[in-house]
Amino acid sequence: MTEPGAAPAPGRAPLVLLVAGEASGDLRGAELLGEIRKLRADVSVTGVGGDRLRAAGMEVLVDAAELSAMGVTELFGTVGTIVRSYRRVRGAITGAHGGRRPDLVVLIDFPDFNLRLAKVARRAGIPVLYYVSPQVWAWRRYRVRTLARRVDHLAVVFPFEAELYRGLTEVSFVGHPALETVRASSEPAATRRRHGLATDRPLVTLLPGSRGSEVRALLPPMVEAVRRLGVQAVVALAHESLRPLARELCPADLPVVHGETWDLVAAADLVLLSSGTATLETALLERPMVIMYRLSPLTYALARMLVRVPFIGMPNLILGKAAVPELIQADVTPERIAEEARRILDDPAYAAAIRGDLARVRALLGEPGAASRAAQIAVRMMSERL
Repeated sequence: MTEPGAAPAPGRAPLVLLVAGEASGDLRGAELLGEIRKLRADVSVTGVGGDRLRAAGMEVLVDAAELSAMGVTELFGTVGTIVRSYRRVRGAITGAHGGRRPDLVVLIDFPDFNLRLAKVARRAGIPVLYYVSPQVWAWRRYRVRTLARRVDHLAVVFPFEAELYRGLTEVSFVGHPALETVRASSEPAATRRRHGLATDRPLVTLLPGSRGSEVRALLPPMVEAVRRLGVQAVVALAHESLRPLARELCPADLPVVHGETWDLVAAADLVLLSSGTATLETALLERPMVIMYRLSPLTYALARMLVRVPFIGMPNLILGKAAVPELIQADVTPERIAEEARRILDDPAYAAAIRGDLARVRALLGEPGAASRAAQIAVRMMSERL
C-alpha cells in the first residue's frame, strides 16, 4: 500500500476523487471532467455527484441529492445521511478498505463537507484542487485561512477572490464557467408559444430554488404576487423531483416546467427568484429580477451573526451596488414582491437601467474557458505525482 505522501507508481492511469454536493456543482464537475479527459483520456473519476457527473462517466459513490439540505435547522433531518456519506468518501481518500488512493482530490463548493475532506486529503499527502471555491468571504471570513491551509491550488471564478487568497496558497482566476454555458436555446417568442404563453403580454418567470425548503418558503408569495399583478407567469423548476411540490403550491393554470430554465428566463420581462446561482445566470441573460431570501427564524438569526457582505444577490455583490432589488426574510411578502415587480414592469427606464448594469456583470467575469483552464491545472497537479 502506498504510504501517505508517496507518489503513485509511474505510468499508471490517474485516479481523481471529485466531490460536487449540489446541483450547480454537478454541472461544473461534469464540465471539468469533460475538459480533463480532453487532456488525459485515461483518467478515472470517482466521488460525489449527480446525474450530470454520472453521465460524464464518474463512478458515483454518493449521490449529491442525498446531501441536499438548507441551513442549520433544516440540516438536522439529514445529518445521519451526511455523516455516512462523509465516512464513505473519507475512506475512498485514505484507502481505508484497501482501495487505491486518488492521485488528486477535486472539490467543488459545498464547504461544510468539503473543507473536512480537504483536511483528510492533506494529511494523506494527496494534492487538493478547489474549483469554484466556497464563498467563505461572504459569511465565514475566518475560514479563508483555514481553506488556504488545506488546499494546494484554488481555481476561483470571481476576480476579487484571487486577491483575497493571494499569498496564502496557489490561486488562479480562471473566469466563470457560466459565461460559456448560460444561453437560451430558442427565441423568446418561440419559447412562449411552446408553453401557451402570449407573446404580447408581460411574462414573469418564477425560479423558487433548488431545494424543497426554498420552494415552500418562496413559491406561495411569488404566486400571490403574480396574481395581484395580473400578469402571465411560468414556474421554472431546478429539478423534476420538485414538480409534485410545485403543483401542490400553484394554481392549475400556472405552467410548471423543468429543463428550460434559461429559455424561460430569456423570454421573461421579469424574473422572481431565490438567492443563489440562478441570480448570476439571470444576470448573464440580462433580465431584470427581484431576488428573495428566506430561511427559518433560527437559521436566519445565526446567519445574521456571520454574514459580512452588504448584498445577498451575486449580481449586486459583483457590481458593488444594489443594481437589482433584494427582499430578505420578513420582506418576502406578496405585497412587497408585487411592489418591486410593478416598478420594473411599469417603468421602462428603470428596467433598461437594470439591464445596463447586468451587462457589466458579464464583462467583469473574465473570458470563456473556465473549465478548460481548471482542467489544465488539475492535469498538471496529477502529472507531478505520476
